[in-house]
Amino acid sequence: MSRVCIPDYEYQERIAKAAAMLREKNLDVMLVCSTESDYANARYFSGFWPLFERAGVAISATGDAALLVGPESAVFGKDRSKIDKVFVLREFRESADPSYPELKADTFNDVFKAIGVKGEHIRIGLGSYVECTLPIFEGLKDAYPKAEIVKCNEIMVALRQIKSENELACIREGFRIIELATDEVIRQLRPGVNELQMVGVAQRVIYENGAEYEGLPMYVFSEESTRHAISRSCYREIKKGDIVQLNLSAKIDGYSPSIGLPVIMGKLEGERRELVEFCRQMHEWTGEQMKAGVMASDIAKGFYQKYCDAGYKDNYVYGPCHGTGMIEVEAPWMETSTDYLLQENMTFQIDTFISGPTFGCRWEKGVAVKKDGIETYTDYLKKGIIELPF
Repeated sequence: MSRVCIPDYEYQERIAKAAAMLREKNLDVMLVCSTESDYANARYFSGFWPLFERAGVAISATGDAALLVGPESAVFGKDRSKIDKVFVLREFRESADPSYPELKADTFNDVFKAIGVKGEHIRIGLGSYVECTLPIFEGLKDAYPKAEIVKCNEIMVALRQIKSENELACIREGFRIIELATDEVIRQLRPGVNELQMVGVAQRVIYENGAEYEGLPMYVFSEESTRHAISRSCYREIKKGDIVQLNLSAKIDGYSPSIGLPVIMGKLEGERRELVEFCRQMHEWTGEQMKAGVMASDIAKGFYQKYCDAGYKDNYVYGPCHGTGMIEVEAPWMETSTDYLLQENMTFQIDTFISGPTFGCRWEKGVAVKKDGIETYTDYLKKGIIELPF
C-alpha cells in the first residue's frame, strides 16, 4: 500500500504561488526560517525537517528557490530536500553556537545570486518573523546593508490556511492512526499505571501504524494536572475516581492532527459532571456555527459570551478554535479580535478547554470548513463522556 504523502509536484506549485505573491507585494525575495519544533514554513516548500540546527528557504520573485541548512546538515539536506539548490550557512547553526573554524560556509549573497536576485537595494520579506533568529537577521543585514527587510507573515498564512486534497489526505490518515492509539490507551487505563506509561502506549501504536512522529508532545494528564492548558505528563499514578485527560496525535508527512477527550476512572457526578458536560456542549456548539462565509470573530464572541452566561467566565482560558495543519497549532486562530471569513478547506482544531479549581477538561478534534458546515475527521467525541467501570 502506498504511503500517504505530499507529491513532489505540489512543492513546486507552492513555490510558484509564493513567487506570485512576492511580485504583488513588490518583494525581491522571501526568506522563511524553521526550527526542529516549528519546522512548518521551510518544510512546506522543501520537505526538509531540520534536526538540532535551523533551516530556511529563500524564494525569489521569479520563482526560483533554495534550501538553507546549518553546517552539519549539508548531506542530510541534499538527501531530503525537494529543492535542488542547497546551501550551508553558518547562521543556521545549532543553539550550542559552535564556531566551525574550518568551514567554508555559503553566504546570503551566494544564495540570492543563485536564485536570480540582483542588486543591493532589494526588498527582503521575512515570511516567518518569529522563527528568524538574531544570527540569521544579522547575516542578512551584513550581506545586504542597503536592503529593506520587512515582515510578510501574511503570505505564509494565506498559502497554508487553505488545504489541498493531498494535505487533507495526510490529515485524515493522521486521525485514523490517532483513533487506534486512543482505543489502546483507554483499553490499558487502570488504577496504578502512571501518566508517562500511557503516553508510551500511544507512541507505540502510532509508530506501528505508520506515523512519522508525534503530531504534538502527546500527553495523558490526571486530576490536578488537567487544569493545565499546556503542560507535560509526569510520573503521577492514576487512581480510581480520577479524571484523565488524553491528547494524542500522529504526524503524517508533516501534518499533525490530534484528538483530545477526558476519560473518567469511575462515575462522574455533581459539579464535576456539570463542568465536563458544559465543555462538551460548547465543543459541539462551535462546530454547529462553522461554515464558509462566517466571520471568525462572531463565533469566538458567541463562544466567550456563553461561558460568561453560564457562570464560567473565570474558567475561560482561550477559544474556540485554532488553525491546524503542518503544526498542530498554526495560524489563523479564531479569537474575538480576528476579522477574517471562514473559507472552504480551511482546517481547524475545535479546541474547547475549561479550567476549574481542582481539575480541567478539553475536548478537541479536527475539522475542515465546507460550504454548508464542516467535515469532521473523527467521530470519537460522539461517544460522549467515557466512564470506565472502576
